[in-house]
Amino acid sequence: MNTSAVLGFAVALSVAIVAGVVVWTKRNRAYHSSDSVAAAYDAWTNDRLLESLWGEHVHLGHYGDPPRQRDFRDAKADFVHALVHWSGLDQLPAGSSVLDVGCGIGGSARILARDYGFNVLGISISPAQVARATALTPEASTCRFAVMDALDLKLDDQQFDAVWSVEAGPHMPDKQRYADELLRVLKSGGTLAVADWNRRDPSDGEMNAIERSVMHHLLTQWAHPEFASIKGFHHNLVASIHQRGAIQVDDWTKATLPSWIDSIAEGVRRPGVVLRLGPSALLQGLRETPTLLLMHWAFATGLMQFGVFRSSRAQT
Repeated sequence: MNTSAVLGFAVALSVAIVAGVVVWTKRNRAYHSSDSVAAAYDAWTNDRLLESLWGEHVHLGHYGDPPRQRDFRDAKADFVHALVHWSGLDQLPAGSSVLDVGCGIGGSARILARDYGFNVLGISISPAQVARATALTPEASTCRFAVMDALDLKLDDQQFDAVWSVEAGPHMPDKQRYADELLRVLKSGGTLAVADWNRRDPSDGEMNAIERSVMHHLLTQWAHPEFASIKGFHHNLVASIHQRGAIQVDDWTKATLPSWIDSIAEGVRRPGVVLRLGPSALLQGLRETPTLLLMHWAFATGLMQFGVFRSSRAQT
């Protein structure tokens, strides 16, 4: 590449970065209602950027503890199997009914159906996600999808052998109602498996000025009304009127932390994927990068934690 071409590329990249930062600072996706969450996920699904780069899983990956270098997409699939084992879902027989709350485009649901033989209903507030999940799922699969609000599940009490929810909680304005609905539809003695992004509990230290600024951006960029702490959501589950027994928790921050940088690096490793989607995809990727970096910083410094929650019947 000659000097003028290199200079032209550098100028174009600089302009794109500046444009991305401007969009990030001037426009946000703050939570206003469930409609704002649905709109955000409809947009993320329809532009196909995340799916093209990250595959069928939009959740974090599991890199082991201590973490080791892993293929980005393999780590995401490994997360599903790790949570299945930790929560005790692998103790359930084939044919068991599972509700996946916040199913995305169905990656986890398809693994639960294909590898464990479960009958899975995946729900999302986003019509675009449900349509895409349905399109990606083979007709013979034992999973199906529906548009539904996690805070108002149109499902019977004690309907499911297991309830699964990954990274949906931050979008819930009423954490107690979220816990109540998860447990309401779970059969007595059923298996609960929840994984979420959680803030540091105030009892473990109030946020300083820098942390408050970071937290503001983490909330307003991705339609989050508030993050629960691990202690706080544990209390929500234990205090629920549908409480099914003791709840056990763990912190998977170390095992999932590499996901944030890998989420950015995937675009660098596969630039052709972004470029084929057009200039808007490049701008969108640049827009998401500051939030991904702030998420990494927040989880690395202890402002955020990755909590997992399971029902007492689970086996280690």
